[in-house]
Amino acid sequence: MSDALRIALVGNPNCGKTSLFNHLTGTRQKVANYAGVTVERKVGQFTLPSGKAVRVLDLPGTYSLEATSPDEAITRDVVQGKIQEEGDQDAFLCVVDATNLNLHLGLVLEMIELGRPVLLVLNMMDEARRRGMQINTQKLSERLGIPVVETVAVRNSGIEGLLQALDEQKYTVPRTEMTGLTGDHHHKIATILNDVVIYVDQEDKRTDFFDKIFLHPVLGLLSLAVMMFIIFQAVFAWAAPFMDGIETFFTWLGEFVGEYISHPLLNSLIVDGVIAGAGGVVVFLPQILILFFFILVLEESGYLPRAAFLLDKLMYKAGLSGRAFIPLLSSFACAIPGIMATRSISDPRDRLTTIFVAPLMTCSARLPVYALLIAAFIPAETVWGIFNLQGLVMFGLYMAGIVSALCVSFVLKFFQKDKSQHMLLMELPSYRFPDLKNVWIGILDRGKIFLKRVGGIIFALSILLWFLCTFPQPPESGTLPAIDYSFAGMLGHVLQPIFAPLGFNWQICIALIPAMAAREVVVAALGTVYALSAVDEDTMSEGLISIISGGSDLGWSLATGLSLLVWFIYAPHCLATLATVRRETGSWKTVSFMTVYLFGLAYLMSFLTYQIASHYLG
Repeated sequence: MSDALRIALVGNPNCGKTSLFNHLTGTRQKVANYAGVTVERKVGQFTLPSGKAVRVLDLPGTYSLEATSPDEAITRDVVQGKIQEEGDQDAFLCVVDATNLNLHLGLVLEMIELGRPVLLVLNMMDEARRRGMQINTQKLSERLGIPVVETVAVRNSGIEGLLQALDEQKYTVPRTEMTGLTGDHHHKIATILNDVVIYVDQEDKRTDFFDKIFLHPVLGLLSLAVMMFIIFQAVFAWAAPFMDGIETFFTWLGEFVGEYISHPLLNSLIVDGVIAGAGGVVVFLPQILILFFFILVLEESGYLPRAAFLLDKLMYKAGLSGRAFIPLLSSFACAIPGIMATRSISDPRDRLTTIFVAPLMTCSARLPVYALLIAAFIPAETVWGIFNLQGLVMFGLYMAGIVSALCVSFVLKFFQKDKSQHMLLMELPSYRFPDLKNVWIGILDRGKIFLKRVGGIIFALSILLWFLCTFPQPPESGTLPAIDYSFAGMLGHVLQPIFAPLGFNWQICIALIPAMAAREVVVAALGTVYALSAVDEDTMSEGLISIISGGSDLGWSLATGLSLLVWFIYAPHCLATLATVRRETGSWKTVSFMTVYLFGLAYLMSFLTYQIASHYLG
């Protein structure tokens, strides 16, 4: 790719830049971090009709080259050629929303003044026409002194024209003076729009209609609650058949491979450590993908900024800003991108508070743990004729995380010197039908990330845990299960008195240790521990859910199951998240405070849950 054409996409947030990037590159893209910073770089490849290879860089969205955040600084530095690893770009594609030229042309004028080779991509032309806007693209090109291409990225319309323009190298270094334009940017933009755009019906009636519902102080909050409720119902109901299929496959694979391995230790390593460990986590992939599907659809539709606007007053009362909504929503997928997304919050006070509470959002890594415990202790019943009881409990766990985050931020508010309110300024894009290709690529990326974790850290931890649970071997006179004599068993018995008030047995204590690397490992860890804790073959053949729900002598009480569920709402079982907090804040003091308060909260809430449940549920 050294001789490939190098182009970069530049544009405001919500201009359709990422849709264009996905349509150009498909799945031939990768994400990595810039050296020394946590800002992501998304790079893809595609081929022009002439056969020439193209390397395309999707830069973070920005309203101006006068950067106010790390994301915007990266875009500015790439445009100015200051980042050595990117080098000079052959062309910049300035992507603008055709329905909002008044805002989006400001960045284009800055690019033109820098004298960079530019091609203007006039995106969302279908929406502009639907509103009755008539844009004379030829006159716009003459006024700006750069070529203009019309596209509708979500429908793949205009992409051929864009590829042809790149093939013919129509991107040009702008003229030093734009035709007939003088004055500041606002005056220039007003002059351009007056000359090239005719507004027949400027109102967006569809957006106005939906905003009357989704931005209404009562109907809007009710709609948001209903949407979240439906999502968590679907996570259980839709995923069930796929999970059953995956579970059946890994059970068959373990039995099939086990028949060909005669050595007992090697058989245990492969079947109990590797296959059971990986299968115990992969089985929850359908639930994670369904959750991501809904989040991506809401993002693509233009709803998420409205939810942030709607919740701004409520979040301010709790010591947060409406801008915290999108980072916190991202934390439902994973706290790491959620914490990184706080870079869009300009106020340091609001940003730090958001970082503190982001780990309380129920990330996808908790889903395997929640699903295991809910399936073990909550009956698969229908409530009021339509609601899945297990889905209701899952919804309750997510809401517990949200409420806890609001409570923590409310408490932190009292320790802050600056208690002023900062105005929320946010662009609300038009509602659009979600781009299914974008949704598919997003789901595929998340699936790859999850499976990579299974194939990497979870696989390694499963083998390490198997070793700790297997060695040293029990003495010949030993009467207890082999794991009691192992390193893991010794450590579990040491920790058990500390966690006994929470209802945790020594097997749970063992599983919590590797969970510090990745929460979902606890499922595989429990599977390994209980497989090796069995005293007979019949118990070993039972499923983990059957064992812990009371199907054997190793079963837990309902109070213990509920206590462990609550523990995972709060406990910071993810070293990668803590490392991200360190990179973002540059402070070990912040990391230490977060770790202590989360573990303290987890212990307190689990203690209360176990003691109350033991008293009232027996």
